[in-house]
Amino acid sequence: MKLIIGLGNPGERFINHRSNIGFKILEVIANNNDIDIKTKKKKSLIGRGDFEGEEIVLLKPQTFSELSGEAALYIASFLRIKPEDIIVILDDFTLELGRLIVEKGGEHYEHPAIENLTVALKSPEFVRVRVGIRGHQVGKQKRLKYIGQEFEPMENLQLINIINDAEAAIRSVTHGDIDEVIEKFKG
Repeated sequence: MKLIIGLGNPGERFINHRSNIGFKILEVIANNNDIDIKTKKKKSLIGRGDFEGEEIVLLKPQTFSELSGEAALYIASFLRIKPEDIIVILDDFTLELGRLIVEKGGEHYEHPAIENLTVALKSPEFVRVRVGIRGHQVGKQKRLKYIGQEFEPMENLQLINIINDAEAAIRSVTHGDIDEVIEKFKG
């Protein structure tokens, strides 16, 4: 069983923010696999189902992104899922829009949610699917201000391909050799 966590912020006003790309990707995985992410458990929404023969749990923490560890720890403990069977989908301000990197363990890349998850799970050994959200107009904006912005209309067109690529990467992680997947999606 795999736990797939999409990072984002709850609430209508955040739906199209750059920081919610994890939620968007998780929702597409749910829709494509007939999984409802509706069950409310410990500050999160979860859905459970089949992902091409692999049992998965989809988790949308309903805390803000940087506090996702509490929800992840509760669900992982309750279902007895080890950190190495957890996949986290996150926005990455340091990567150009659409660039994907898959990695396991390591540093938190200045993303507060990864640090929070590492502390809560007492391990950094979960898989991260880092999705680039930095468009051309970033300039000298600070990370927090930029990730709180909505995608531009032309970027919204790119999101379809970005989400499909991320779903393919996650499918590879759940069904393939993690080292091969990391090599393929190392940026």
